[in-house]
Amino acid sequence: MVDGTVKFFNRVKNFGFIAGDDGKDYFVHVTGLKPGVAIDEGDKVSFDVIEGEKGPKADKVEKV
Repeated sequence: MVDGTVKFFNRVKNFGFIAGDDGKDYFVHVTGLKPGVAIDEGDKVSFDVIEGEKGPKADKVEKV
């Protein structure tokens, strides 16, 4: 699991980016959130990293 902070999340388009504590940015889609989780800019989160079509992607995102 990687920890990070939500840079932004567009609830209309259902995607955003997370700044990982490892210095990398991760794409996040609403389908990568754990059930019942909603995220907003500034939220501290923990997530798994998977390889998406265009690079690293956050999966199983949960608030910490």
